[in-house]
Amino acid sequence: MLTVTDLAKRHAGASRPLFEALEFAVAAGEVVALVGESGVGKSTLLNCIAGLETPDRGAVRIGPQALDMVRLDEAARAALRARRIGFVFQAFHVLPTLSVSQNLGVPLLLCGVPRGEHPQRIHSLLDRVGLADYAARWPTSLSGGELQRVAIARALVHQPALILADEPTGNLDPRTAGEVLSLLLDSVRERDTSALIVTHSQHVAQCCDRILTLTPAGLQ
Repeated sequence: MLTVTDLAKRHAGASRPLFEALEFAVAAGEVVALVGESGVGKSTLLNCIAGLETPDRGAVRIGPQALDMVRLDEAARAALRARRIGFVFQAFHVLPTLSVSQNLGVPLLLCGVPRGEHPQRIHSLLDRVGLADYAARWPTSLSGGELQRVAIARALVHQPALILADEPTGNLDPRTAGEVLSLLLDSVRERDTSALIVTHSQHVAQCCDRILTLTPAGLQ
């Protein structure tokens, strides 16, 4: 579902590349943790995979069609991102002016899913994350753990090939973090989706299928 080949990125004015010659793959249904010290480029790598930043060289192939995000123009990148990628962030990024169900509807609208299919998909995902009765609630009335559950449902509702998660449990207390992590891992594996999770938590990393460590020297 994800293949990264010879990926390199150097920030403007930097004396050395942030990373170079990165190569790895993530299989369908596999959850991979990406760890490393602050400043080695973990978030930049996620942005390059998502097409939000352009690497200096290399390829990022996503989904069954193995479309190369790097070689697409901006409009095609945005379309591929909307169809094939789901995001889960540390800060949730649930839209406060939309209800829970409306938040889940946004990816469906971006993907062009017929409106008649929206209610069933939204209800199914909210039920899966334990929020079946929360469809009409506003994000401001939810706890951090509930907001992250909404974010997970929103990331999965359009059936993406790949989930990119950046510190998805970083703002949660240990008990809630454990519940949210289990939910994320189970949901990804059940749907045969791939996931790449950036984390500083050893517990989160150990729960994944595989750990990649990004260092100034490359991936280990």
